[in-house]
Amino acid sequence: MITQNTALFTIFGATGDLAHRKLYPSLFRLYKKGFIKDNFAVIGTARRDWSDEHFREVVLDSIKDLTEDKEEAVSFAAHFYYIAHNVNDSEHYIKLKVLSESLDAKYSLSGNRIFYLAMSPEFFGIIAEKLKEQKLITEDGFNRLIIEKPFGRDFESADALNTKLRKSFDENQIFRIDHYLGKEMVQNISAVRFSNMIFESLWNNKYIDNVQITLSETVGVEERGAYYDNNGALRDMVQNHILQIVALLVMEPPLSLQGEDVRSEKIKALRSLRLYNTPEEVNRNFIRAQYAGNPAKALQPYREEPNVNPDSSTETFVAGKILVDNFRWKGVPFYIRTGKQMASKETYIHIQFKHVSMNIFPTEGVDEIAEPNVLTIHVSPLEGFSLRLNAKRVGQGTEMKNIRMHHIYDEETQANSPEAYERLLLDCLNGDPTNFSHWDEVAQSWRFVDEIRKVWDAQEDCTNTLFAYESHSMGPKESDALLEQDGFHWTEFNWSQSYKEKQENE
Repeated sequence: MITQNTALFTIFGATGDLAHRKLYPSLFRLYKKGFIKDNFAVIGTARRDWSDEHFREVVLDSIKDLTEDKEEAVSFAAHFYYIAHNVNDSEHYIKLKVLSESLDAKYSLSGNRIFYLAMSPEFFGIIAEKLKEQKLITEDGFNRLIIEKPFGRDFESADALNTKLRKSFDENQIFRIDHYLGKEMVQNISAVRFSNMIFESLWNNKYIDNVQITLSETVGVEERGAYYDNNGALRDMVQNHILQIVALLVMEPPLSLQGEDVRSEKIKALRSLRLYNTPEEVNRNFIRAQYAGNPAKALQPYREEPNVNPDSSTETFVAGKILVDNFRWKGVPFYIRTGKQMASKETYIHIQFKHVSMNIFPTEGVDEIAEPNVLTIHVSPLEGFSLRLNAKRVGQGTEMKNIRMHHIYDEETQANSPEAYERLLLDCLNGDPTNFSHWDEVAQSWRFVDEIRKVWDAQEDCTNTLFAYESHSMGPKESDALLEQDGFHWTEFNWSQSYKEKQENE
């Protein structure tokens, strides 16, 4: 049974790209499915001087690909209102309060407020302060604050920002959104682990050899050169998305799947990550690189991108080895990599199990040999699972064949699956913090990343520590060497192509 939710959404940064591409379509999906209907309203606010009518036209444009019934779309957009706003001006908050209270009465919203800060983090603190100062935070309903990454640029700045926010909102009112936690297959990590004895019983250092996590993008920095050059892949991807995935893979079984229980285990997992405290440890376990372009494909080097410092040492690629210092994972390396302008746009997790201790099958003069079993969790663009097994090749003899068992969601299933922001907005409406980052998770992630960042920032001459890789490759050779020094290699099998071929053959 679907329960209709009641709330006033106030979106700061309503004229921005995030709101247009993600927030308005996600709200419309919730509207179409009945999770919000009559008792909701949205106030969009930003510096631009828009009218309600223009704002609604923008909203209708953002949902045009989802619109099957024009009347339904118009009815949805009628719940949207706009007010021009300067976040530093107290007078503007007074006007915002008047509009909020009138909409609360018009739509019977019971004082329920969700404030979404879809704008630069430099404004988070002042907005939270003004919301409390001008009494936009109600006393008779719930009040929830959603904030986008980056949450600070190191532990110190994140801690300062958190202190500011906590003056206006309690921790249980702050929803730090990481859209990867809203992805179907990231949420499926716990299901795979804790509902299948075949995996949960083997989910430890006795049976797992290594884990590989890849988040690769084919695009460069595009119009985000100024932002990216000030942050880099370590801050932009590792501190949040990748370490959240690591926490889900590493954590102990929670008492339940409720927010506090899951968060508690994730925090313990992040605390168990080994910190690299010396330059030698950092350089041995983490590498950074920049894409060097590809003339044949008309791709320019990172340093020639618009708004990028021509002498920039900012990394567009990171690969690293993460070690977990607890009984379950002692000695198991978690290899991670992420980068711009790589060969494919994919996110996947390989869990490679230890190989049989004695291989009795032929290894000479054969096409394939027995390989370690690999469980793959496909996060995007494919969604599903793959398992690599060994079997005897059909025919005479005992020659091996590597087979891959797939369970990939079809296009119709993926199309009907809730989009990440849709899931997370509904979670916030329901007051469910499970798939949002607790401050202690953010703090532990920054403590891990800061040790690496300090070493890199201290290297004035980074000739030997900042590598280059050809655009639309899978990264520099030093990334391969990172695994080779431990006797491993990146699992590069083209799972997507294999699945497509399997579908065509069927």
